[in-house]
Amino acid sequence: MKKTAIRLAIMTLAALTVTPAAAQFNLKKAVGAAAKTVQAATLTDKQMAEYVKESVDWMDKHNPVLPDDNPYTQRLNKLTEGITDADGIPLNFKVYDVIDVNAFACPDGSVRVFSSLMDIMSDDELLGIIGHEIGHVMKHHSKNAFRTQLLTGALKDAVASTGGVAAALTESQLGTLGEALINSKYSQKQEKEADDCGYDFLRSKGKNPWGMVMAFEKFQKMEGEAGAKSSYFDKMFSSHPETAARIKKMTERCQKDGIERPATETK
Repeated sequence: MKKTAIRLAIMTLAALTVTPAAAQFNLKKAVGAAAKTVQAATLTDKQMAEYVKESVDWMDKHNPVLPDDNPYTQRLNKLTEGITDADGIPLNFKVYDVIDVNAFACPDGSVRVFSSLMDIMSDDELLGIIGHEIGHVMKHHSKNAFRTQLLTGALKDAVASTGGVAAALTESQLGTLGEALINSKYSQKQEKEADDCGYDFLRSKGKNPWGMVMAFEKFQKMEGEAGAKSSYFDKMFSSHPETAARIKKMTERCQKDGIERPATETK
Protein backbone atom coordinates (compact mmCIF):
# COMPACT_ATOMS: atom_id res chain seq x y z
CA MET A 1 0.00 0.00 0.00
CA LYS A 2 2.81 2.38 0.89
CA LYS A 3 4.63 1.75 -2.40
CA THR A 4 1.43 2.28 -4.35
CA ALA A 5 0.77 5.61 -2.66
CA ILE A 6 4.33 6.79 -3.30
CA ARG A 7 4.11 5.71 -6.96
CA LEU A 8 0.85 7.65 -7.29
CA ALA A 9 2.48 10.79 -5.90
CA ILE A 10 5.42 10.51 -8.32
CA MET A 11 3.14 9.97 -11.32
CA THR A 12 1.02 12.95 -10.32
CA LEU A 13 4.05 15.21 -9.93
CA ALA A 14 5.25 14.19 -13.39
CA ALA A 15 1.87 15.01 -14.87
CA LEU A 16 2.04 18.56 -13.46
CA THR A 17 4.93 19.38 -15.79
CA VAL A 18 2.92 18.63 -18.95
CA THR A 19 -0.62 19.55 -17.94
CA PRO A 20 -2.33 22.89 -18.69
CA ALA A 21 -2.48 25.32 -15.79
CA ALA A 22 -6.25 25.03 -15.53
CA ALA A 23 -5.95 21.37 -14.57
CA GLN A 24 -2.98 21.72 -12.24
CA PHE A 25 -5.04 22.79 -9.24
CA ASN A 26 -6.90 19.48 -9.02
CA LEU A 27 -3.70 17.55 -9.63
CA LYS A 28 -1.98 19.39 -6.80
CA LYS A 29 -4.83 18.38 -4.54
CA ALA A 30 -4.27 14.79 -5.65
CA VAL A 31 -0.58 15.10 -4.72
CA GLY A 32 -1.54 16.30 -1.27
CA ALA A 33 -3.98 13.45 -0.82
CA ALA A 34 -1.35 10.92 -1.91
CA ALA A 35 1.17 12.35 0.54
CA LYS A 36 -1.34 12.14 3.36
CA THR A 37 -2.11 8.55 2.44
CA VAL A 38 1.60 7.71 2.73
CA GLN A 39 1.78 9.37 6.16
CA ALA A 40 -1.37 7.71 7.39
CA ALA A 41 -0.28 4.30 6.13
CA THR A 42 2.87 4.57 8.24
CA LEU A 43 1.17 5.38 11.53
CA THR A 44 3.28 4.06 14.38
CA ASP A 45 1.92 1.94 17.22
CA LYS A 46 2.48 4.92 19.49
CA GLN A 47 0.33 7.14 17.29
CA MET A 48 -2.33 4.46 17.09
CA ALA A 49 -2.32 4.21 20.88
CA GLU A 50 -2.79 7.98 21.15
CA TYR A 51 -5.80 7.89 18.83
CA VAL A 52 -7.33 4.94 20.65
CA LYS A 53 -6.90 6.61 24.05
CA GLU A 54 -8.40 9.84 22.74
CA SER A 55 -11.38 7.94 21.34
CA VAL A 56 -11.95 5.92 24.52
CA ASP A 57 -11.68 9.06 26.66
CA TRP A 58 -14.26 10.73 24.40
CA MET A 59 -16.67 7.80 24.75
CA ASP A 60 -16.27 7.71 28.53
CA LYS A 61 -17.00 11.43 28.64
CA HIS A 62 -20.09 11.21 26.43
CA ASN A 63 -21.65 8.12 28.00
CA PRO A 64 -23.00 7.72 31.55
CA VAL A 65 -20.23 5.77 33.28
CA LEU A 66 -21.45 4.22 36.53
CA PRO A 67 -19.34 4.99 39.62
CA ASP A 68 -17.38 2.45 41.64
CA ASP A 69 -20.04 2.20 44.37
CA ASN A 70 -22.83 1.36 41.90
CA PRO A 71 -24.15 -2.25 42.08
CA TYR A 72 -23.54 -2.76 38.35
CA THR A 73 -19.91 -1.70 38.66
CA GLN A 74 -19.43 -3.75 41.81
CA ARG A 75 -20.81 -6.82 40.05
CA LEU A 76 -18.55 -6.32 37.02
CA ASN A 77 -15.49 -5.74 39.22
CA LYS A 78 -16.20 -8.92 41.18
CA LEU A 79 -16.64 -10.95 37.99
CA THR A 80 -13.42 -9.66 36.44
CA GLU A 81 -11.30 -9.86 39.59
CA GLY A 82 -7.90 -11.23 38.62
CA ILE A 83 -8.42 -10.47 34.94
CA THR A 84 -5.86 -7.71 34.62
CA ASP A 85 -4.26 -8.24 31.24
CA ALA A 86 -4.52 -10.06 27.92
CA ASP A 87 -1.19 -10.99 26.35
CA GLY A 88 0.42 -8.05 28.13
CA ILE A 89 -2.35 -5.58 27.23
CA PRO A 90 -3.63 -4.03 30.49
CA LEU A 91 -7.39 -4.35 30.86
CA ASN A 92 -9.80 -1.89 32.42
CA PHE A 93 -13.55 -2.33 32.81
CA LYS A 94 -16.41 0.16 33.04
CA VAL A 95 -20.20 0.05 32.84
CA TYR A 96 -22.22 2.37 30.60
CA ASP A 97 -25.72 2.97 31.97
CA VAL A 98 -27.57 2.80 28.64
CA ILE A 99 -30.61 0.93 27.34
CA ASP A 100 -28.89 -0.79 24.41
CA VAL A 101 -27.77 -4.41 24.87
CA ASN A 102 -24.10 -4.26 23.97
CA ALA A 103 -20.47 -4.66 24.98
CA PHE A 104 -17.17 -3.95 23.27
CA ALA A 105 -13.42 -4.04 23.84
CA CYS A 106 -10.89 -1.55 22.47
CA PRO A 107 -7.34 -2.12 21.19
CA ASP A 108 -5.91 -0.59 24.38
CA GLY A 109 -7.72 -3.11 26.58
CA SER A 110 -10.63 -0.88 27.59
CA VAL A 111 -13.70 -3.08 28.00
CA ARG A 112 -17.10 -1.41 28.22
CA VAL A 113 -20.24 -3.32 29.22
CA PHE A 114 -23.72 -1.83 28.95
CA SER A 115 -26.03 -2.10 31.98
CA SER A 116 -28.89 -3.45 29.85
CA LEU A 117 -26.72 -6.38 28.78
CA MET A 118 -25.95 -7.07 32.43
CA ASP A 119 -29.69 -7.09 33.17
CA ILE A 120 -30.33 -10.09 30.93
CA MET A 121 -27.13 -12.08 31.41
CA SER A 122 -26.10 -14.36 34.26
CA ASP A 123 -22.59 -13.99 35.65
CA ASP A 124 -21.27 -16.90 33.58
CA GLU A 125 -22.93 -15.58 30.40
CA LEU A 126 -21.55 -12.12 30.97
CA LEU A 127 -18.04 -13.50 31.43
CA GLY A 128 -18.49 -15.46 28.21
CA ILE A 129 -19.26 -12.25 26.31
CA ILE A 130 -16.34 -10.43 27.92
CA GLY A 131 -14.03 -13.30 26.99
CA HIS A 132 -15.22 -13.16 23.39
CA GLU A 133 -14.67 -9.40 23.17
CA ILE A 134 -11.20 -9.71 24.66
CA GLY A 135 -10.56 -12.39 22.03
CA HIS A 136 -11.03 -9.70 19.36
CA VAL A 137 -8.38 -7.59 21.09
CA MET A 138 -5.91 -10.46 21.42
CA LYS A 139 -6.34 -11.39 17.74
CA HIS A 140 -5.84 -7.69 16.83
CA HIS A 141 -9.24 -7.53 15.11
CA SER A 142 -10.23 -4.36 16.97
CA LYS A 143 -6.86 -2.73 16.28
CA ASN A 144 -7.07 -3.45 12.56
CA ALA A 145 -10.68 -2.25 12.40
CA PHE A 146 -9.68 0.97 14.16
CA ARG A 147 -6.78 1.54 11.79
CA THR A 148 -9.07 0.98 8.80
CA GLN A 149 -11.50 3.57 10.16
CA LEU A 150 -8.67 6.06 10.58
CA LEU A 151 -7.50 5.58 7.01
CA THR A 152 -10.89 5.94 5.34
CA GLY A 153 -13.35 8.75 4.72
CA ALA A 154 -12.81 12.22 6.10
CA LEU A 155 -10.57 10.89 8.88
CA LYS A 156 -7.67 10.21 6.53
CA ASP A 157 -6.89 13.94 6.45
CA ALA A 158 -6.96 14.16 10.24
CA VAL A 159 -4.43 11.39 10.72
CA ALA A 160 -1.80 12.87 8.39
CA SER A 161 1.03 13.39 10.86
CA THR A 162 3.59 16.15 11.01
CA GLY A 163 6.96 15.64 12.61
CA GLY A 164 5.84 12.35 14.11
CA VAL A 165 3.03 13.99 16.11
CA ALA A 166 -0.47 12.67 15.51
CA ALA A 167 -2.93 15.32 14.36
CA ALA A 168 -5.70 16.31 16.77
CA LEU A 169 -9.16 14.98 16.03
CA THR A 170 -12.32 17.08 16.06
CA GLU A 171 -15.32 16.26 18.23
CA SER A 172 -17.14 14.98 15.17
CA GLN A 173 -14.25 12.72 14.17
CA LEU A 174 -13.92 11.37 17.70
CA GLY A 175 -17.65 10.63 17.67
CA THR A 176 -17.28 8.75 14.39
CA LEU A 177 -14.40 6.70 15.77
CA GLY A 178 -16.27 6.00 19.00
CA GLU A 179 -19.28 4.78 17.08
CA ALA A 180 -17.03 2.55 14.99
CA LEU A 181 -15.49 1.00 18.13
CA ILE A 182 -18.88 0.30 19.67
CA ASN A 183 -20.47 -1.16 16.56
CA SER A 184 -17.51 -2.84 14.86
CA LYS A 185 -18.70 -5.76 12.75
CA TYR A 186 -16.24 -8.54 12.11
CA SER A 187 -16.18 -11.27 9.51
CA GLN A 188 -17.47 -14.76 10.34
CA LYS A 189 -13.85 -15.94 10.36
CA GLN A 190 -12.88 -13.25 12.87
CA GLU A 191 -15.88 -14.03 15.09
CA LYS A 192 -14.89 -17.70 15.20
CA GLU A 193 -11.30 -16.74 15.98
CA ALA A 194 -12.54 -14.56 18.84
CA ASP A 195 -14.65 -17.48 20.13
CA ASP A 196 -11.62 -19.78 20.27
CA CYS A 197 -9.29 -17.13 21.65
CA GLY A 198 -11.88 -16.06 24.22
CA TYR A 199 -12.34 -19.68 25.27
CA ASP A 200 -8.62 -20.10 25.87
CA PHE A 201 -8.42 -16.76 27.65
CA LEU A 202 -11.25 -17.58 30.05
CA ARG A 203 -9.69 -20.95 30.89
CA SER A 204 -6.31 -19.31 31.51
CA LYS A 205 -7.98 -17.02 34.04
CA GLY A 206 -9.78 -19.83 35.82
CA LYS A 207 -13.19 -18.91 34.37
CA ASN A 208 -15.74 -21.32 32.92
CA PRO A 209 -15.93 -21.02 29.11
CA TRP A 210 -19.42 -22.58 29.10
CA GLY A 211 -20.60 -19.03 29.71
CA MET A 212 -19.86 -18.22 26.08
CA VAL A 213 -22.10 -21.05 24.91
CA MET A 214 -24.85 -20.03 27.30
CA ALA A 215 -24.71 -16.41 26.16
CA PHE A 216 -24.94 -17.45 22.51
CA GLU A 217 -27.90 -19.68 23.32
CA LYS A 218 -29.66 -16.81 25.07
CA PHE A 219 -29.17 -14.50 22.09
CA GLN A 220 -30.45 -17.21 19.78
CA LYS A 221 -33.54 -17.62 21.96
CA MET A 222 -34.09 -13.86 21.99
CA GLU A 223 -33.94 -13.78 18.22
CA GLY A 224 -36.55 -16.53 18.04
CA GLU A 225 -38.95 -14.70 20.33
CA ALA A 226 -40.98 -12.43 18.06
CA GLY A 227 -37.82 -11.56 16.13
CA ALA A 228 -36.34 -9.71 19.09
CA LYS A 229 -32.80 -8.59 18.39
CA SER A 230 -30.14 -6.37 19.88
CA SER A 231 -27.42 -4.44 18.14
CA TYR A 232 -24.97 -6.81 19.80
CA PHE A 233 -26.67 -9.82 18.24
CA ASP A 234 -26.69 -8.11 14.85
CA LYS A 235 -22.96 -7.45 14.92
CA MET A 236 -22.00 -10.89 16.28
CA PHE A 237 -24.22 -13.23 14.29
CA SER A 238 -25.05 -13.25 10.60
CA SER A 239 -27.63 -16.06 10.56
CA HIS A 240 -29.32 -18.79 12.58
CA PRO A 241 -27.21 -21.58 11.02
CA GLU A 242 -24.02 -19.67 11.79
CA THR A 243 -25.09 -19.13 15.41
CA ALA A 244 -25.95 -22.83 15.80
CA ALA A 245 -22.58 -23.86 14.35
CA ARG A 246 -20.67 -21.65 16.78
CA ILE A 247 -22.69 -22.95 19.72
CA LYS A 248 -22.01 -26.53 18.63
CA LYS A 249 -18.28 -25.94 18.27
CA MET A 250 -17.89 -24.28 21.67
CA THR A 251 -20.05 -26.95 23.31
CA GLU A 252 -17.83 -29.68 21.87
CA ARG A 253 -14.70 -27.92 23.13
CA CYS A 254 -16.12 -27.71 26.65
CA GLN A 255 -17.17 -31.36 26.60
CA LYS A 256 -13.84 -32.52 25.19
CA ASP A 257 -11.98 -30.65 27.94
CA GLY A 258 -14.26 -32.20 30.56
CA ILE A 259 -15.57 -28.86 31.83
CA GLU A 260 -18.84 -28.98 33.73
CA ARG A 261 -21.64 -26.73 32.55
CA PRO A 262 -22.76 -24.40 35.37
CA ALA A 263 -26.35 -24.29 36.51
CA THR A 264 -28.34 -21.71 34.56
CA GLU A 265 -28.97 -18.58 36.57
CA THR A 266 -32.24 -16.71 36.13
CA LYS A 267 -32.01 -13.17 34.86
